[in-house]
Amino acid sequence: MTASIATNQTILVVGGGISGMTAALEAAECGKQVILVERSPTLGGRTALLYRYFPKMCHPTCGLEINLRRLKGNRHLRVLTMTEVTGVSGRRGDYTVQLKVSPRYVNGNCTACGDCAAAVSTEIPNSFEYGMGKTKAAYLPHAMAYPQRYVIDPSLIGTADGEKAKAACKYSAIDLAMREENIELKVGAVIWATGWKPYDAARIQPYGYGRFANVITSLEFERLADPHGPTGGKLLRPSDGKPAKNIAFIQCAGSRDENHLRHCSRICCMASLKQTRYVREAYGDDSAGKSTIYYIDIRVIDRLEDFYRMVQQDPTVSFVKSKVAKITQNDAGNPILHGVDTEGSHRYEAEHDLVVLAVGMEPESNDIELPADICVDSSGFIEGSREGAEAGGQFGAGAASSPLDVNRSVQSATAAALRAIQVIHKSAAVEV
Repeated sequence: MTASIATNQTILVVGGGISGMTAALEAAECGKQVILVERSPTLGGRTALLYRYFPKMCHPTCGLEINLRRLKGNRHLRVLTMTEVTGVSGRRGDYTVQLKVSPRYVNGNCTACGDCAAAVSTEIPNSFEYGMGKTKAAYLPHAMAYPQRYVIDPSLIGTADGEKAKAACKYSAIDLAMREENIELKVGAVIWATGWKPYDAARIQPYGYGRFANVITSLEFERLADPHGPTGGKLLRPSDGKPAKNIAFIQCAGSRDENHLRHCSRICCMASLKQTRYVREAYGDDSAGKSTIYYIDIRVIDRLEDFYRMVQQDPTVSFVKSKVAKITQNDAGNPILHGVDTEGSHRYEAEHDLVVLAVGMEPESNDIELPADICVDSSGFIEGSREGAEAGGQFGAGAASSPLDVNRSVQSATAAALRAIQVIHKSAAVEV
């Protein structure tokens, strides 16, 4: 079924993370009609999966809750989840967009009671925990999910578990006959806020990610530290479930490397500095927990410098200026880091309980077929329409446009919204 909605006075925002939500809200609160599309079942993106923000160390609820409240109360904004852009054609002020909406198999009657999940036994890998745990095949993505509506995994369709989930629902919310839909839009401007993804750490072969159980990524460590994560907030080694007390953080895992990502991912230094706080919180003041940061340079600027200095003063945190050459593993499953301390001019073979790779950021749009008139840089980050900001009507926002932290992503999204609003205004003036 194909439906046609919206007009060339509408702004389309692609991606429902913190940048997409910000761009959509800023435009909608200026009175513009906005459609926000997100290909996953929920808004929030990777920000919703963080345990804490830096430098204030507050939970993402601080920012997302306010945005969700603004979103729910805005009549100019329409949200479509489980929706992908399959085509964009046209020109500034007059784009035709093709969307594909995947079935959720749960309608708007859902109250998020959880009865469907309780009724099924089938489990699937939990993508919102980066595969470190499993979830029922009838699931709510996470506690802050918007919309607060369960999802039925396609693996349940046509199975006894699927029928059990449907029978358990008291509100007739489960519709196992849902089908994929195609929607056509007319919009005046497009904001690409498709976000970022972690660089595939398995490609950094000397570090043994995927071969050594106790080598994980910074995103996985973020979920371990979260009380709502797969270990209930305990810093446990994947290999044996024992507490990880001597933890190595390796900077620039994939970034600033001609063999991997040429660019600096910007957030990695602060992410590791922040995560040493998790170790301190987990073990208190008894110095049982120790963190060692292996770094090329520590890149922190502006207000983040104070946070860096605070971490430097922590006696449980050590810094080794070195690009780790390789990681091996001993018989106890402990990772052994090999390299040269460039400040001490000596080689080391350092044993740790757990290694955390601060993996670099690459644009999620590298896996998306972008319109032909979108210009990207050498790393794939979206620069905007090929015609330039003045002549084009498509814009990059947030981490889709550059490696950015949450604060700067929000600023970038606001700027993109203002540019899109200008396109709509000028298009309206031409029509008059």
